[in-house]
Amino acid sequence: MKISVTGRHMNVGESLRDHATSKLQEVAEKYFSRAIEAHIVFDKHNHGFQTDIQVHVGRNIMVQGHGEADDAYIAFDMALSRVNGRLRRYKNKLKDTRSAPTHEEMAEMIEAQKFVLAGAGHEKSQDEAPEQPLVIAEMTTQIETLTVSEAVMRMDLSGYPAIVFKNKSNGGMNVIYRRPDGNIGWIDPSNTATGKKPAAKAS
Repeated sequence: MKISVTGRHMNVGESLRDHATSKLQEVAEKYFSRAIEAHIVFDKHNHGFQTDIQVHVGRNIMVQGHGEADDAYIAFDMALSRVNGRLRRYKNKLKDTRSAPTHEEMAEMIEAQKFVLAGAGHEKSQDEAPEQPLVIAEMTTQIETLTVSEAVMRMDLSGYPAIVFKNKSNGGMNVIYRRPDGNIGWIDPSNTATGKKPAAKAS
């Protein structure tokens, strides 16, 4: 597995780099021997250090972990612990993950535009309409066809707050999201339109 290590506002010494790469390699191979690549980012700020780990373990499946501490080694170990826990939780499902989609899966993917909008604190110019959000980034993404349980796994592994996907059971566009109470919300417009009850709960 190829591992890149980056330092922001700091130089990553050889000792820290070796510690991080060897520990991450050990954890990744323990649960998923076919991991493709990983990125480790160390960032020094006024209150200490933070570490972000991102491991690409399969087709569109990212496992992420974040840690913050007064010491860079401790921040890394915290992030690695989160990655380890997420890989352990889904190790059986990840064993069946392919590194590339089939032709059928490629045909079912929906290409969509993804935008990053400026936050509420951004100052708008006089020429901007107040109701029009400012787009600061635009990119292309793929919306995959997944079961609800697969979508929940993707969200849990990545740490993302929400995921949009095409429901494999009914072909409708669905959203799952993490609720403030720790449970997972599931929006399926097709159930409202047809009067059907969800076959399973995402919780």
